[in-house]
Amino acid sequence: MVNLKITNNKQISRFETELNGEVAYLEYKLHHDNLIIIHTFAPVSMRGKGVSSSLAKFALEYAVENKLRVTVYCTFVKDYLKTHPEYKTQLEIVIAI
Repeated sequence: MVNLKITNNKQISRFETELNGEVAYLEYKLHHDNLIIIHTFAPVSMRGKGVSSSLAKFALEYAVENKLRVTVYCTFVKDYLKTHPEYKTQLEIVIAI
């Protein structure tokens, strides 16, 4: 796993990280107190390095810190939650897929 700096690009509703000039992101929408997780994308060069997992963790921690409910449409984050059940006790989560 690589050490990443993840930022919240609020203008386009994405948590993003850059590595070697390429951008991976988790797309979301914020609706009142609900963080809607739509899609996670990592370029081929970043796959298998824990980038998408880092983005998922960042998004869920953001929800915890901001006391948000979470609705998940992204299959990657849905699968991430299966191996990180601690979030189910910290957040109100709806799996929409």
